[in-house]
Amino acid sequence: MDIAAVALVAATIFAWGTVSARLERADLTAPIVFVAVGAILAALGLFHTPSAPETLKPLVEVTLVWVLFSDAARVRVPDLGKDLGRFARLLGIGLPLTVVFGWVLALWLVPGQGVWLALLVAAALAPTDAALGVPVVTNPAVPSRVRRLITVESGLNDGIATPLVVVAIAGAASAEGLAEAPGMGKALVELAVGVIVGVAVGFVGGGLLRWARHRGWSAEEFAGIAVLALAVCSYAGALVVGGNGFVAAFCGGLAFGAAAGRRGPVEVLFLEQASGLVSLLVWIAFGVIAVPIVLEGVDLTTALYAVLSLTVVRMLPVALALIGAGLDRRTVLFVGWFGPRGLASLVFALLAVEELGPQADPAVVAIAVTVFLSVLAHGASAAPMAARYGKAVDTREPEPGDPVPDIPVRGLPRRLGPPGVRESGSPER
Repeated sequence: MDIAAVALVAATIFAWGTVSARLERADLTAPIVFVAVGAILAALGLFHTPSAPETLKPLVEVTLVWVLFSDAARVRVPDLGKDLGRFARLLGIGLPLTVVFGWVLALWLVPGQGVWLALLVAAALAPTDAALGVPVVTNPAVPSRVRRLITVESGLNDGIATPLVVVAIAGAASAEGLAEAPGMGKALVELAVGVIVGVAVGFVGGGLLRWARHRGWSAEEFAGIAVLALAVCSYAGALVVGGNGFVAAFCGGLAFGAAAGRRGPVEVLFLEQASGLVSLLVWIAFGVIAVPIVLEGVDLTTALYAVLSLTVVRMLPVALALIGAGLDRRTVLFVGWFGPRGLASLVFALLAVEELGPQADPAVVAIAVTVFLSVLAHGASAAPMAARYGKAVDTREPEPGDPVPDIPVRGLPRRLGPPGVRESGSPER
């Protein structure tokens, strides 16, 4: 990468940091800005596009590791309470149905794909990204349980989809006869080893940090750095013993959240901020690599797939999964619509480019078009629909039970209230 490109990227991040607090939808506009920067870098020849996938591979991998670990660590099962059944429905029924529907639709509509690339598209587009719907998950007019339902689903579905993406890439590589293709059997073994290593590293690391904290051995300002290193340790440790590092990172985050105690989510904050920074770089990388591919390969059938992926493929499985969950039709439609596709889908697409090369182009085009459309559609509709839904539910009977605390949304830090007020609404001291 040219030094001019480094200067442009750094200047863009700094400029973004100076104005982001004044933008109501920072997480929605950031992807557009940084993808555009990446496209400009490619157009100006400041980045050698053919070598970009290999050059950016470390960035893409560390981003996915930190995102998977932090997303999983934020969600503590004991804190989910009586809503656990709803989360289980969305993740255990809705997510698999979304993958199946997307897989069948990709085989039918998207040209130039076999069975494995179609599965890759479906699995990569199954995860949602609550950070792209900030006006929904931070609007107090939306009932707290609905906000948390969207946030928790987003925090866990990327990790659950990761094994499917890994299997799809391995299957596509084997079908194409690519060198060093792992094969399906080896890929499954790697997934199993990754689960074991991730759980062990996360549980032991979280337990040790909690034990040291209780004895005053751990400096509070360094705990976040320790968690960041633990995420990398789970990934690298799995690779050392022949496991899948991404699955290990997700399982490590789950285990850390269970073992670290109630201070765990606070100690993940530094990791979230670091992943927020590298996520901006991933949006740039996506602009460098994927925009040229999209401009060359997009067609009407791919655009139609993107529209159906954001509507029918997402909303129908959610509606089926939430039958009997005690939610009215308006709430089911609201949750079904707000399933933005974002960072995880982009990272999966970039990983496919790295592993499969040009063979991945049809899948990358479908994923990229869907994400771009999601950024625009969910960005335009988030604030007005959240306000409209909040006003509608305000006229009904109050939600049973006490309001539940919000789970932080992955992304760069921002103030959710007026100056001098914390997120909880209490004055700062």
